[in-house]
Amino acid sequence: MDADREFPVRPKPAMVDGLLLLNKPAGMTSNQALQKVKRLLKAKKAGHTGSLDPAATGMLPLCFGEATKICAYLLEADKTYRVTARLGERTDTADADGVVTETAPIPEMTAEDWQAVIAAFKGEIMQVPPMYSALKKDGKRLYELARQGQVVERDARPVTIHSIELLESTSTRLVLTVSCSKGTYIRTLVEDIAEAAGTLAHTSKLHRETVGAFRSEDMLDMSGAEAAAIDGPGALRERLLPADVALASWPACEVDDSDVERFCGGQAVSCDATGDGLTKVYDSERTFLGIGQMRSDGAVLPKRIFHRRQAGE
Repeated sequence: MDADREFPVRPKPAMVDGLLLLNKPAGMTSNQALQKVKRLLKAKKAGHTGSLDPAATGMLPLCFGEATKICAYLLEADKTYRVTARLGERTDTADADGVVTETAPIPEMTAEDWQAVIAAFKGEIMQVPPMYSALKKDGKRLYELARQGQVVERDARPVTIHSIELLESTSTRLVLTVSCSKGTYIRTLVEDIAEAAGTLAHTSKLHRETVGAFRSEDMLDMSGAEAAAIDGPGALRERLLPADVALASWPACEVDDSDVERFCGGQAVSCDATGDGLTKVYDSERTFLGIGQMRSDGAVLPKRIFHRRQAGE
């Protein structure tokens, strides 16, 4: 080996903070997508919110560094999807990755007929989670049991369908947009709609368009992430959004600069607002300090503190 030969120095993982809205490609699990982007960013700490099925595409918020502290709040966010349903066929996974287990005739229905069926699913409904899901039963993931050929009892859970719109209907498929609460299984919704119409169906395509207040135009494809990282992680890090963008609809309050250290140290301090819910907390320079619990006496109690990194950290 040539002792004088120079080898490129690989950047070490760093404490990278921020959010990246990935347009997850099909054929990749949410965790696989996260780990790939984490490597591209050379980030130490990462997490994602709201898993997408491997076959699904669309918005997957990836959180890095301090932004992982808002993951739990993003899980509560409403979501919108564009879904294509294949009529007349049920699969074991309720999507196109599964094996067809049953077929049924498809009734002749107009778009108006389908709209009448779909209208019954608006509002709060009860939904039985699918066997191919990450929910646990007696300590085991349901999909693990399903792969073993087991079917276990699952309790129905309330979910809310805020809106559902029929975009297209043919003799063999439906295309819908759905806005829904957390915990909604679109695959199950498709099966239930088909059952109400007297047939079967599975989800052939699923694309998540929005999560909470995030905009679809801010998403980055995996190919775009790879291209941005060709010359190193710096260019890709510039695409990260600040953590508080995820809480755009939340109220905000400001604390005096003299109280910043006390707040960041876990103490309740006075602020310029009153209330009784969660709020974003900033200093006078609009630096995001964290999430606080408002009190009726005009104080805010720290719930999640965001570390203010110094140069070189």
